[in-house]
Amino acid sequence: MSKKGKAKNTVNKAKHTKLMNQKINKVKLEKQLNKERLKAIIKKVNDQKSNNNS
Repeated sequence: MSKKGKAKNTVNKAKHTKLMNQKINKVKLEKQLNKERLKAIIKKVNDQKSNNNS
């Protein structure tokens, strides 16, 4: 027989999913920002090298 009334864990599952998605998005954003910083640093160094060689 199926249970009567409210489903047991739907609220907790929804909260958990929301929090995990926030965490995953935060990690993705940090990785993306880190890549952009590294690209900017590499570009700056390459520009300095090309200016010194010119």
